[in-house]
Amino acid sequence: MAKPLIKQYGADVPQAIASMISQVYPAFDSPGFVSAVLDGFETLALMARGHKIAQVLRRYLPDDFEAALAILMASVDQPHGRDPALTLGSFLYLPHTRFVAEYGLDHFAASMAAQHALTQRFSAEFSIRPFLERHTEATLRQLKRWATDPNEHVRRLVSEGTRPRLPWAPRLRQFQRDPTPVLALLEMLKDDPALYVRRSVANNLNDIGKDHPALLTRTAQAWLQDANPERAWIVGHALRSAVKRGESGALSVLGFGNAVQLAVGQVQITPSQAAMGAAVLITFALTNTQNQPQRVLVDLAVHYVKANGQTRAKVFKLTTLDLAPGQTAQLSKKLSLAEMTTRKHYVGTHPVAVLLNGQAQPLGAFELVRA
Repeated sequence: MAKPLIKQYGADVPQAIASMISQVYPAFDSPGFVSAVLDGFETLALMARGHKIAQVLRRYLPDDFEAALAILMASVDQPHGRDPALTLGSFLYLPHTRFVAEYGLDHFAASMAAQHALTQRFSAEFSIRPFLERHTEATLRQLKRWATDPNEHVRRLVSEGTRPRLPWAPRLRQFQRDPTPVLALLEMLKDDPALYVRRSVANNLNDIGKDHPALLTRTAQAWLQDANPERAWIVGHALRSAVKRGESGALSVLGFGNAVQLAVGQVQITPSQAAMGAAVLITFALTNTQNQPQRVLVDLAVHYVKANGQTRAKVFKLTTLDLAPGQTAQLSKKLSLAEMTTRKHYVGTHPVAVLLNGQAQPLGAFELVRA
């Protein structure tokens, strides 16, 4: 079994940071710094470990923030001895970004310069957000300049850092209420040459659509005008959550706004009673009963039982079909019932439905029981 990722973020991280700083600032108390960081370090989650290192850095670097930041930034390219191929290799610089976010809000210019450099080593998507809240207009102006930066990591920061619902981060409530400033930045990036940036643009637009579905539809329609394949991909990826929610506007943009008339048959859900940790196979057939071709977006909705006994649908993407008159397509989906970090299973009845252009048709249910 692979080691948990947090095992890559142990005592060697503060030791490496101390070594890097000592090479540019010999007065740094490396033993004291490492000892202070490691006090209770093993009990902390990953992001909290980065935050603690930043807090201890503030105590062991000069009191003047800009002097401390200059030392920290001078150290970032010093040898550190850690394997750069580690999955969490770039997380070495998480404390540096946390240092800026926590203590740099009253030093805008120096903090922006530091984040420009740091995001090229470890994304500053988390540390830019306090500046968007405290110095909204100034930070948006800075991000507008960075949207044309030659470095793709800097350009990605523009879209990723402004996501209203960025995972692992507090929401940007002002942009949930009014995403207009964010959309202006995304407009600058929608044809970015880097897939790394375009994927972030799509994720940001997907976030916006959760609060403003009509705005998402209008933006998607506008972006699809004379769109190249790369921009069309952004639109499709940005609409994915809206499509799963069955929103008519998103489905119409993608050409699936019309209800289809298909016969659903040959349904099998096996086993009908499944033990936790096992799997369920769902098979069914779709037949075009009309005398004209039909195009259909096919998804599967499984209503998982939650801890409170209620059910909530999880939508799985299946396929897109172009069915000729009388044509039948056989479809299947195997569901793992193994425990996951992203999903906990509970005993009970799990209804299953097929979504045809967003419209649900029941297929049946399976019963989940204890192993």
